[in-house]
Amino acid sequence: MSVISKSLTVFAAGATAAALMASAPAIAQDTETIVLGAALSITGKYATAGIHTQKGYDLAVKRVNEMGGIMIGGKKFMIAVKYYDDESTPARGAQLAERLIVQDGIKLMLGPYSSGLTKAIAPITEKHNIPMVEGNGASRSLFTQGYKNLFAVLSTSEQYLTEAIALAVKQAIKEGRDPKTLKVALAMENDPFSQDVRLGLVEDIKKFGLNLIIDDKLPPDLSDMSATLNKVRALKPDILLVSGHSKGAALVTRQMAEMRVKVPMLAITHCESAKVTDTKKFGNNAEGTLCAAQWAPSMAYEGEWFGTAAEYTATFEAEYGYVPPYQAAESTAAVLVFVDAIRRAQSADPDKVRAALVATDLNTFYGDIRFSSVGNNVAKPMILRQIQNGKYVPVAPSQFVDGEMIFPRPGS
Repeated sequence: MSVISKSLTVFAAGATAAALMASAPAIAQDTETIVLGAALSITGKYATAGIHTQKGYDLAVKRVNEMGGIMIGGKKFMIAVKYYDDESTPARGAQLAERLIVQDGIKLMLGPYSSGLTKAIAPITEKHNIPMVEGNGASRSLFTQGYKNLFAVLSTSEQYLTEAIALAVKQAIKEGRDPKTLKVALAMENDPFSQDVRLGLVEDIKKFGLNLIIDDKLPPDLSDMSATLNKVRALKPDILLVSGHSKGAALVTRQMAEMRVKVPMLAITHCESAKVTDTKKFGNNAEGTLCAAQWAPSMAYEGEWFGTAAEYTATFEAEYGYVPPYQAAESTAAVLVFVDAIRRAQSADPDKVRAALVATDLNTFYGDIRFSSVGNNVAKPMILRQIQNGKYVPVAPSQFVDGEMIFPRPGS
């Protein structure tokens, strides 16, 4: 299958271990289709966020096609995505990326979920000179390899939780306390994404002269944090920062309550994908938790295809029955970047699309998107939200949000 093909089906929805399943409505026979490829975690440890990613892609495809697709040389083209399930395994992801490109003839790739999977697939797309736009591989090490075909719409991973350090310092000053007396605990999964989160935090801890008293690596098969939490109970840090994808977010929320571990500030990644505000699963244990996010429905962003961030949220919720997590939003944005580049290039040829991607300057519901010379987005900041009365309230950075942090965490 070439990147532009006669097509009767939009390839979408879930895939089994290696098989493709089609479930979307047929495209009219008098149109041609530009087919993007994606290996996604439909099963395995990243399945929750992988499915959010897929829904983000699918919603973008639906909206662009509803709005008439892409006009190239006076001819209308629809878009579609062909998926395979990478089973949350990097080796499988690389194998499937090769299959999409070599066997299926895909010439434009969307990214997988997670930095680990993106690291596995990026060398494949680079080898074949295939542009890949991704929204879920934030590891900064992805952008130190000299890749010419990798473009990421999201902020890089070292920025994910650093705003929490700035908040802790600000709070200490507010209380008349020397910030250099602050004690910090880190619990980071031993995977590329979380270790990059850690590096950004360590840099800021050193910059502000804080005391790093716990620096634990969590295993990839994370199922118990009691050893780390026992240290937290004994050493009493002022702030605990955790990155372990959705599994780690769920685990720390549950085990801190079970073990009655108290800390004035708790900041974690992947709150939404772990659904930590679900009171049936977690009660009110997530109250006061600070959650890193690439995006929030309340942000004042706006673009062509979905309107404002709030309007995108309403569209997503109507389609899928829940408020979109940022993993879905950034995935939708990745598709829109491709659409914009194809439209400006007036071609789906990978060389012409790549040149257009380099020149991207796009306003979207997800935020502004401009790529640096190494392919990361330099136009959008990370945000930090606090769970207050079961709702996500943006509290940082202060120049972009109106919310105020509640300190200390309830019950601490």
